[in-house]
Amino acid sequence: MQHVVTPDETGKRADVIVAHHTGFSRSLVAAAVRRGDVRVNGAAVKGSYLAAPGDVIDYDVRERPKLEVEPEAIDLPIVYEDEDLIVVDKPAGMVTHPAHGATSGTLVNALLAHVRSLPGDALRPGLVHRLDRDTSGLIVVAKSDLALSSLGKAMKARFITREYLGLVTGVPAHAKGTVDGAIGRDPHNRLKFAIVAEGKPAVTHYEVRDVLANAAELVFRLETGRTHQIRVHMSAMRHPLVNDPVYGKTDPRFDLPGQALHAWRLTFRHPRSGRDMIFVADPPPEYRRAKEILAAR
Repeated sequence: MQHVVTPDETGKRADVIVAHHTGFSRSLVAAAVRRGDVRVNGAAVKGSYLAAPGDVIDYDVRERPKLEVEPEAIDLPIVYEDEDLIVVDKPAGMVTHPAHGATSGTLVNALLAHVRSLPGDALRPGLVHRLDRDTSGLIVVAKSDLALSSLGKAMKARFITREYLGLVTGVPAHAKGTVDGAIGRDPHNRLKFAIVAEGKPAVTHYEVRDVLANAAELVFRLETGRTHQIRVHMSAMRHPLVNDPVYGKTDPRFDLPGQALHAWRLTFRHPRSGRDMIFVADPPPEYRRAKEILAAR
């Protein structure tokens, strides 16, 4: 499609103009910009380009195909299971639920092949919380409506305790501490998150577990569960997670798919019996080997 900028549109952003004329969301237009499918006078531009009268905007904005989740026979490291819930030790490198760009091979695909049916949202059935793709460790999934409702409320009330182990560059000056910084989209890079004034509240408690050679292993306890929370907060402290390709840097010495972060301890009250449930999962071999390498430096 093509549009010639009118005098009334002078100074408006190219992505705003395209969104107005197509009726598509800004996110879909932004995706078209990233693909190079929004061009002004024949040249690809950023969405922030300010239009001038007579500019010719060519654009190709497409609706994303509807996502559907299919069961897939994928081995799952199941830690615990009963009629109401299942606790899985998710491998690093596995996406939690389907999304554009990751429509198969996810934890949800594997779970649906294992239990056939899960309550809740079609794309995120049974999910009470999630883990980043390259973060390994414990995640609880509801199998019943009772469990999904009860665990969801417990998560909002902060009655579910999640602790992580992570390797960070350098050694924090204080053995214990708290990072309290609201998290939102990075204004300079929409693919990242950052501490921003208009972000959502986020609180991370940390404690040094082991001092290594110019590195440390920390225990993290979350009060909130924002996307990339630990990674963003540690980067803000200038102690990014080891091998973090987004908020730090990768290191070819480590056989890790991404950041050295593992959800190792999970505590909650069973939604039916009321019993306290405590689960612990050791980090995977790749994490342990990375720690050994850092200790030997």
